Amino acid sequence: MSADRETLPVLSMPIKAAPYRHQIEAFHFVCGMFGLMPEGGAGGFPVRSAGCALLMEMGTGKTLTTIAVTGALLQAGRICRVLIVAPLSILGVWKEEYRKFANFSYCLAVLSGNSSRKLDTLRHMTGSALQVVVVNYESAWRLEKDLAAWRPDLIVADEGHKIKTHNISASKAMHRLGAKAGFRLLLTGTVITNKAVDVFSQYKFLNPSIFGQSFYAFRNRYFDMVGYGNHTPVLKKSMENELMERMHRIAFRATKAECLDLPEAVDILRQVDLEPGALRIYRALVKESYAELSGGTAAPVAVTAANILTRLLRLSQLTGGFIGNDENSVVEQVSAAKLAALEDILDGAVAEGKKLVIIARFIPEIKAICNLLEMRGLRYSCITGGVKKRDEQVSQFQNDSEVMAFVGQIATAGLGITLTAASTMVFYSMDYSMSNFEQAKARIHRVGQRMPCSYLYLVARGTVDERVLAALKDKADLARLLVDDYRNGRNPYAI
Repeated sequence: MSADRETLPVLSMPIKAAPYRHQIEAFHFVCGMFGLMPEGGAGGFPVRSAGCALLMEMGTGKTLTTIAVTGALLQAGRICRVLIVAPLSILGVWKEEYRKFANFSYCLAVLSGNSSRKLDTLRHMTGSALQVVVVNYESAWRLEKDLAAWRPDLIVADEGHKIKTHNISASKAMHRLGAKAGFRLLLTGTVITNKAVDVFSQYKFLNPSIFGQSFYAFRNRYFDMVGYGNHTPVLKKSMENELMERMHRIAFRATKAECLDLPEAVDILRQVDLEPGALRIYRALVKESYAELSGGTAAPVAVTAANILTRLLRLSQLTGGFIGNDENSVVEQVSAAKLAALEDILDGAVAEGKKLVIIARFIPEIKAICNLLEMRGLRYSCITGGVKKRDEQVSQFQNDSEVMAFVGQIATAGLGITLTAASTMVFYSMDYSMSNFEQAKARIHRVGQRMPCSYLYLVARGTVDERVLAALKDKADLARLLVDDYRNGRNPYAI
C-alpha cells in the first residue's frame, strides 16, 4: 500500500513507482535538510545540513529514496553531477535501480576495468543530463584526485558502515571528497555497528559540525577508555542521550518493524559478475555442453530432461565458484564473485544486528560460506545432508543472539524447520525443484514471523542462473523449456 499523499507535505518524488509512506517521509526529511521543501524551500532557502543519513534497514528502499532525492536536487537546479560510492558487488544494483525508478534525464556509468579505462569513462561524463558515476570504495580512494577534479555536487556513501574506521585510506578519501561536495548522503541500516565510536568517521563525511573534526576529541568527550592498556572505548552513560540526539539531527531512521505498509515478502535480485577467467571457462563449458547434446562427431544423443539437466548442473556449479570433472567431483574453485557479494550482504546484516539465512545447493559452496563466516568471527548454524542434530542447529539459531547466520543446503534444510529469527534469506544458489524453492522460502515466512521478509537472489549475470530463477518464479518446467530450446535448434544453455 502506498502512502496517502494528502497527509504529507507536497513535494513530488520524481520516480516511476508508488512509494511507501516511510519512503515519502525519508524523502521529505532529506529535502528539508537540503533546503528543497516548500517551507524550507527551493529557490534560495537555507540548507539546514549539507549531509544526511538514511538509516534504513535492508528491504525498506533507501536506494529508491536516494534516486528520488537526486531527481529533486536536479529539478531544483542544485546538482549536475552525482558520485555514488558503494561496495564492489552492488555497483550494478545502482544502474538497474536508476533504470527502473528514475523519472528524469540522467546518464549513468559504472567505473570498471583498469585505472586507465575508469579514468577514460570518468572524463566522458560531461553531458547536459544529470551525470551519475558509480564506483567502489577502493577505487574511490585510488582515484580520489580525479574524482575531486570531476567535481561531484552530491556524493552518496552506500553501505556507509564501510567507512566506520576513521583512519583507513578509504575513509580519509571520503572525508576529503565529501568536504568539497555541496551535498552528501550516507546509506546504511545503522551507523552504530558493534561500537558506538564508529559514528565519528561516518559523520565526519556527512557533516563535521555534528561531532567535530578530531576523532580523539570526540572519543574523549563521549567515551571512557577501559580494559587492558585502556584501549577499549565504552560510551559514557552520561553522554548517551547527547550522542543519540546529535546523531539523529541529520538522520532518518526506518526499520522493517516500523514500516507497516511494506508487503509481507519482497524479492531482491543481486546480479554478480563472474571474473574474466571464470567467465571464459563458463562460456567454453556452454559450448562443450551443447556439443555433447548434439553428439559431436558421433550420432546425436537422445535429448531428455535427465541428460539436459545433468549438463546444466555443471554450469550451475561453476556460477557458484566451483568446477567439477565428469564424475562431478569438485576439483577447483574458479570464482569468488558470489562469495564477495555475500560478504557485503553479511556486512550490512551485522551492522544492523540482524540474523541471516543463507541457502545454497552444493556442498563446496556451503563449505566456502562457512569458512567465510569463521574468518569473520561469526557464529552460525548449519544443516546439510550429513548433519544429524538438526533440532540443535535450529534451536541455537532461533534462540542464541550470538548465532548470526544459518547456512542450509536447499534439498535438506528446506523442510520442517522454523527460522523466523531472521527475516532475510539469501539464495546463494538454487536447484531446479519448485517444491524445494517454495519450501525453503517458507522457513522464514511462516507463523511466528513478525516482520516483512526479504529474499535476495545471487545471480551470475549472463548465465544459467538467470534462466533457473526465471523458471522458478514463473513456476515453469525448466527441463521442458530447455528440451524445447534444443529441439528448436537453439543452445539451451546460452542466455
